[in-house]
Amino acid sequence: MPVTYDSLMSLKALGDEFTYTDRETMLYALGVGMGRDPLNADELRYVYENDLRAVPTMASVIAWGQRTIGQSGINYLMVVHGEQRLTVHKPLPASATIISDERVVAAVDKGAGKGALIYTEKVIRLKGSNELLCTTGGTIFARGDGGFGGPASGGPAPHQIPERKADAVCETDTRIDQALLYRLSGDRNPLHSDPSIAKMAGFPRPILHGLCSYGTACRAVLQTMCGYDHALIAGFDVRFSSPVFPGETIVTEMWKDGSVVSFRSKVKERDLVVLNNGKCTLTN
Repeated sequence: MPVTYDSLMSLKALGDEFTYTDRETMLYALGVGMGRDPLNADELRYVYENDLRAVPTMASVIAWGQRTIGQSGINYLMVVHGEQRLTVHKPLPASATIISDERVVAAVDKGAGKGALIYTEKVIRLKGSNELLCTTGGTIFARGDGGFGGPASGGPAPHQIPERKADAVCETDTRIDQALLYRLSGDRNPLHSDPSIAKMAGFPRPILHGLCSYGTACRAVLQTMCGYDHALIAGFDVRFSSPVFPGETIVTEMWKDGSVVSFRSKVKERDLVVLNNGKCTLTN
């Protein structure tokens, strides 16, 4: 079935139920690099069930899957994750049963042979109380699906990084087996685990999940700007620029202006920007 603008905009998946426990919360934190030093009391709060906290960006995996995009008919072999957005309405519990409502909110047609941008939104609330926890958003670049008759422009403008020297810089390591650990939080795309698949996709070896880099940047902001207080993060948005290889060092530059922390991440070994236009909104 060919992709059309009307069919894309009608896609939604309402009332999906998911349950996560403290096991998934700790596993996600380990997957984005928390707990490297088991004597670090601040990070231990994210990887040990005693007074456990959830890393805010865990919101990107607690209702894993894109049922809307899965029904779209786009060519998944040509899909690239472009952006990720997060609004926190209430800090995530360490364990919960949740309800997810997902829909396509916009589609931009770059033209035949030029691809398309598809914007999705997922609203997550607690089962029972119906209390809002968070709203996540994503942008995918469907490189093989332009020319379906949608608008040629639209979507949110990227957050601009200040031109001055960064106010703070944080280096965070990744393990050589980081992707194998992170994939246990939901995304089992073999691009991140199977060397033969990675080579077919044009990479010399499996790459780190973009959402793992995203969570690692959140770890850096938590450590550097928030004193490891997860409740201070009210939003976390980013644009993906380039993949990271497991084992590389992610260097995150940060600029604080009032309640906004702008950030950008590079890999130290290649001096290459991997996350750009980052915006972390603080609660105070």
